[in-house]
Amino acid sequence: MTTEVIVSLVTLIVLEIVLGIDNIIFISILTDKLPKENRKKARTLGLSLALISRLVLLAGISWIMKLDQTLFTISGNEISGKDLILILGGLFLLYKSNKEIFENTEEHDIHTPNVAKSFRKIIGQIILLDLVFSVDSIITAVGLVDELWVMYVAVIVSISIMLSVSGAISNFINEHPSLKILALCFLIMVGIALMAEGLGFHIPKGYIYFSMAFSFFVNIIQIRKKA
Repeated sequence: MTTEVIVSLVTLIVLEIVLGIDNIIFISILTDKLPKENRKKARTLGLSLALISRLVLLAGISWIMKLDQTLFTISGNEISGKDLILILGGLFLLYKSNKEIFENTEEHDIHTPNVAKSFRKIIGQIILLDLVFSVDSIITAVGLVDELWVMYVAVIVSISIMLSVSGAISNFINEHPSLKILALCFLIMVGIALMAEGLGFHIPKGYIYFSMAFSFFVNIIQIRKKA
């Protein structure tokens, strides 16, 4: 294994984890609606499905590359299969995030326990967003490295790491209602970015993640000050 391959592998693992943070936040917020005893099972199943979907997409790498081919044009913008998935995924993320914010701030007091939702319904929503994040993640991987086995290893390692920390992230978000609302606002930002990218307007991810990190840092300072 050459130094170049090792650097590519480590870079891709880090990138997959960074791109997967949105997925973990979304899964954590959704699984909070389930009875406590089912939350870990749902998180594990959700991330396992994310792993399977990415491995399947990697296996169909030639099909993935065809997603960049133009399907139709809107107002001069060429829309490909990937763009369509990103636009629809962004719309769903906007709808779901706004709905969650409304439920947590308007329909009942934010400290009131959530009503248990259908396990299958929650998993179905996780699968839908897994597809969006997986397509974006795999296309990024294809553009970064040439060796297929490197992509497989990076995906498996990154999902394994996310599985190990998902419980801690979920508990931390749910223990602090302000962080939950902030996380939902992050998802709205991600949804807008997905739609913009699907329509041909690229927003550098560095700006998005910097704003998320800064807001998170300020919120943590406020929480520590109140403690």
